[in-house]
Amino acid sequence: MTSRRAFLQIALAAGAGVGLAACSGTSGPQASGSTAGGGGVASGTASYWYLTGAPGEGIRTDTVKRFNEANPKTQITGTTFQNDAYKTKIKTAIGAGQAPTLIWGWGGGGLKSYVDANQVEDLTDWFAQNSAVKDRLFPSSFGAATVGGKIYAMPCETVQPIVLFYNKTSFEAIGAQPPKTWADIMDLVPKFNAKGIAPFSLGGQSRWTNMMWLEFLFDRIGGPGVFQAVFDGKKDAWSDPSSILALTEMQKLISADGFIKGFSSITADSNADQALLYTGKAAMMLHGSWTYGSMATDGGDFVSGGHLGYMNFPTYDGGKGDPTDTVGNPGQYLSISSKATADEKAIAKNFLATAVLSDAEVKEWIDAGAVPIVKGSDSLLAGSKDADWLKFVYGVASGAKVFAQSWDQAMSPTAAESLLDNISKLFQLSITPQQFADNMNKVIGT
Repeated sequence: MTSRRAFLQIALAAGAGVGLAACSGTSGPQASGSTAGGGGVASGTASYWYLTGAPGEGIRTDTVKRFNEANPKTQITGTTFQNDAYKTKIKTAIGAGQAPTLIWGWGGGGLKSYVDANQVEDLTDWFAQNSAVKDRLFPSSFGAATVGGKIYAMPCETVQPIVLFYNKTSFEAIGAQPPKTWADIMDLVPKFNAKGIAPFSLGGQSRWTNMMWLEFLFDRIGGPGVFQAVFDGKKDAWSDPSSILALTEMQKLISADGFIKGFSSITADSNADQALLYTGKAAMMLHGSWTYGSMATDGGDFVSGGHLGYMNFPTYDGGKGDPTDTVGNPGQYLSISSKATADEKAIAKNFLATAVLSDAEVKEWIDAGAVPIVKGSDSLLAGSKDADWLKFVYGVASGAKVFAQSWDQAMSPTAAESLLDNISKLFQLSITPQQFADNMNKVIGT
């Protein structure tokens, strides 16, 4: 996987930065000495591990610094790790009952494993008592923070939906409009191929890029409950009729030459898939919102000249899915170790209530070209030269009734690896939809 997607880093270019007024309109937490939600702890220190890398590291560090300045008797001690080192270190620490007080993570399957091992605090009652903290965040961000109907993490930082990008010039070349339905997509395929333009770019060697297609097709055809059954461990959930139909439709698109020739040897790491879009060799690309910045930087006037179009994934005729739903990364997540002392937990809760996504932090994320998961932050985007794009991302994320987490993040590492392997085979047409379902049913619950 590319580091920008796999570790949820925002990759909007520095050139897509935002010059904005102070974020006084978000009604965010106040970085004061209050111990709101924290149990009135008088003194002590809590630990917090988080990732290195711009822009996130600097923003997280600034948030810790502001909290410590406002709370001289109750401090947060931050320790940073590179991505791979963090994943290894946090897994080992949690397994040994020696986790930091605050656990930064991706929610979903990883969080569920912590919950199953009784390693993280149930924050459901805390959120009920601090409703103002919860109410200002995107409701869709809480799905990946929830296990068994209870909340075990605070959503934080930014949103990264998967978007259908398109080259307006390519559409002008065939005299067509962007697709509104799956049927439109299938109708466009032969028209683009006849003009020598690949309908879709795809970095298929990376595997997770293929997965994004299935995430949307499953949702648009069967609704969010189809994958939810997999996440919940329901026996033979991958054999749902909607699943088989989605897998079949996927192979129809592949067989119709819907993707650039040789897609299975193209990597997303190299941004070669993006280059195919902005050079006009491919008309469309389904990819994460983080690719906007690199296309703006590397694509000449493709973005600045108004040649890039973007939209949410089209509907499927007769499908059960809501067209406002999206998939991707609905946020990042902060949990509290159940092994922490009462004072450490109180400090951590005060940090969540007063420092995380404060007005000052929100401004930093926006200045970095990202959309924080805070209601009303769209009003702060107007000063950006990328305001239309950022408002689109905000609209998709805040308006989604369901913002489904990327499957490989929602599932356990074991099941996710099997998923990616079978998706690769499905796209190579080396297994049938039923074989895919049979293979995946074997790893449900692992």
